[in-house]
Amino acid sequence: MYIRVTVTPDAKKELFEDKGQGIYEIKVKEPAERNLANKRVTELVARHFMILPNKVRIVTGHRSHVKMLNVDN
Repeated sequence: MYIRVTVTPDAKKELFEDKGQGIYEIKVKEPAERNLANKRVTELVARHFMILPNKVRIVTGHRSHVKMLNVDN
């Protein structure tokens, strides 16, 4: 399953919000350097879908705020 995620790094509070139709807004405390924010995003998505973090993969948008993720159930 593919989902679209809008990410805000360096946020004061973490947020995971389902906007509907496979679109999510995620705010993480980690900075957008050394892949820290991307790693936290995959952890939060895995927790939401109750799967292991290695089942979530960023397909496009590694350096963008808008990312496409592949979630293997």
